[in-house]
Amino acid sequence: MVYIHVPFCHRKCTYCAFYSKPVRGADFFDRYVDALLEEMERRKGEQNHPIKTIYFGGGTPSILPIGGLQRIVDGLHRCFDLTALDETTIEANPEDLTPEYLSTLARLGFNRLSIGVQSLDDGVLRMLNRRHTARQAMDAVENAHRAGFGNISVDFIYGISEGVGILDDLDVLEKVAHVSAYALTVEPGTALAVQVEQGRVVLPGDDEVARQYHALHERLEAEGFRQYEVSNYARPGFESRHNSRYWDRTPYLGLGPGAHSFDGKKRTWNNPDGSVGEEILTAADAYNEMLMTSLRTVRGLPVDDVRDGQKEKLQPYLDCSWLVVGDGRYHPTTEGLLHADGMAAALFV
Repeated sequence: MVYIHVPFCHRKCTYCAFYSKPVRGADFFDRYVDALLEEMERRKGEQNHPIKTIYFGGGTPSILPIGGLQRIVDGLHRCFDLTALDETTIEANPEDLTPEYLSTLARLGFNRLSIGVQSLDDGVLRMLNRRHTARQAMDAVENAHRAGFGNISVDFIYGISEGVGILDDLDVLEKVAHVSAYALTVEPGTALAVQVEQGRVVLPGDDEVARQYHALHERLEAEGFRQYEVSNYARPGFESRHNSRYWDRTPYLGLGPGAHSFDGKKRTWNNPDGSVGEEILTAADAYNEMLMTSLRTVRGLPVDDVRDGQKEKLQPYLDCSWLVVGDGRYHPTTEGLLHADGMAAALFV
């Protein structure tokens, strides 16, 4: 699996803590693509087997001109064995998804779209500093549907304010196959963190966020979606193959500024200054990561993978129905998924 990081945005969302850069100058994208292709050539030996999934993430990958995307796709075909490729995803903002752009994405081989809708409330979108309107978001989904994309995912954020009708945001569901629904998180150093600290933004409490989570879950289940990870729901057969492999701790290659890679034992990442960070995972690190990723999925944690002497630490979560046992696994319940990180932390070594 290969991840392509496109770290550019027209402007920064208030909640975003990820590395991103504004667009500067006509040749800006050409310089980025040149550097990406050079890295691709240099590191192609790190994935010397058929690639099954490719994911263009950001930033805003749909900000790239078609010519740049074409060069990147050509480079991927040149550097990797794509004969087994079955999922190629691009993250996109609604305002970029014109019928013409969508037609070209399909021609280039993209077969999955992840659209950053976030909300269908214009006031919320302005608060988050999003560039699109609710109408543009709905049009983007409709345009993608008409262009023949059968695998459309939309991102939503809940827990933004009291009483905002999260269920009203989901009228586009009949045309999408996947929903990623995230509780708003205030990350240190973001514009949102400053606004909250100054009292300019008041966010709902934990009880209201939990209420919205359960309401969202019930609506999505009623519409035919099934939760398969804390923040992800899919119609049967439309689970994100790429992201599911992260949760299985499958090795992957990340290319581009800020991208991370994992070979099963070592994690590396590209720093904005051009240097490369590296972390060699200890046995304890690997075990803790396995706990964390397993308990964030409905597939759950294999009973046999829990170390001797630790199973009793899970008994309180069984007693309160955050976990159930079946098929040799500890499966988080809907309520348990809200507490997945805490349950995993209880077993950390």
